[in-house]
Amino acid sequence: MKKVKITLVKSPIDRSERQKLTVQALGLGKMNSSKEVETTPQILGMITKVSHLLKVEELS
Repeated sequence: MKKVKITLVKSPIDRSERQKLTVQALGLGKMNSSKEVETTPQILGMITKVSHLLKVEELS
């Protein structure tokens, strides 16, 4: 599986509860926190839903 690095660059404050929970499920808590995750269909779907809050980088 490929891996991607996701970084929270915008705050989930004033977003819907569903978006807040999605960011939390991705393992991102504070601003500028990063996490490396495998690209499963479930993770890619969550990234798509909150892509306006994230920066996504592919890892080789």
